[in-house]
Amino acid sequence: MSEASMLTRSAAAALACAGTLLLHPASAWAQQTLNFSLGYFTVRGEDARVERDVLNSHRNLLVFDVADFNGAAVGAEWLVPIGNFIEGGAGIGFSRRTVPSVYDAFVDADGSEVDQDLRLRIVPIALTMRVLPLGQTSLVQPYVGGGVGILNWRYSESGEFIDFARRNAIFREQYVGSGSATGPVVLGGIRFAGDVLAGGFEIRYQSAAADLDGGFDAVDPGLRIDLGGWTYQATVGWRFGR
Repeated sequence: MSEASMLTRSAAAALACAGTLLLHPASAWAQQTLNFSLGYFTVRGEDARVERDVLNSHRNLLVFDVADFNGAAVGAEWLVPIGNFIEGGAGIGFSRRTVPSVYDAFVDADGSEVDQDLRLRIVPIALTMRVLPLGQTSLVQPYVGGGVGILNWRYSESGEFIDFARRNAIFREQYVGSGSATGPVVLGGIRFAGDVLAGGFEIRYQSAAADLDGGFDAVDPGLRIDLGGWTYQATVGWRFGR
C-alpha cells in the first residue's frame, strides 16, 4: 500500500470516528471542545528502542545523540463527550527534527568532516477515549485515556557518505524511507474548563515501529525505525455546542 493511500485511509478513519461521536445521542446537548496543543516530543531512549533501530545502528559510525531528535510538537483534536464521564477524541499532530552528524573516525582528504543531515518527521493521527472522574461539568477536569495512533512518518539521511568497499570513497547521496505504522496511545492530563475556553496540560505516550526501506535496505538490510516517545504539551480549547 502506498503512503498516499495509507494517509487517505487514516484521514477517513478519523473522520468516521468523529462522525460517530457527533451522532451519539448524548452529544446533542454536550459541550464539545476543539483543542490545540503545543509541546515537546521526546523519542524513546537508546536503551528502549526496537532491535535494529536505525538511530542506534548508525551511532556506531556517526556522531549524534538519540536525544537530538527531541523537539517541538503541535496538534489539534476534536473532543466530544459521551455521557458525563466519557469523552471521545480524534486528532492530528506534527513533529519534525533535523539533526546534523559527521563520521566519528573518518575525515575527507583535506581534513574536513564527512557530514550529513538526519531528519525524522512524524504526523500521528490518534483516535482516543478519555475517562473524566469528576465529570464534564466540573471546572477542574483530570482525565486518563488511551486509544490507537496511526503514525505517518518520514526518515531521511542526506549528505556525504563513505563507501568502505571502494577504498573509503566519499560520495553524496540521499536515503529516504516513509510509511505509516499503527500502535497504542496512552494519555493523561488535567483541564480547567470555562464556558467558552479551556486550558490544561497533558502527557501522551505513543508506541510504534516500522521497517525502513527507501534505499536503506541496499546499504544495511533489516533496519527499522522506532516511532515511540512521550509528548508533554499545553492545551487550549474552544468549547461549543451547548
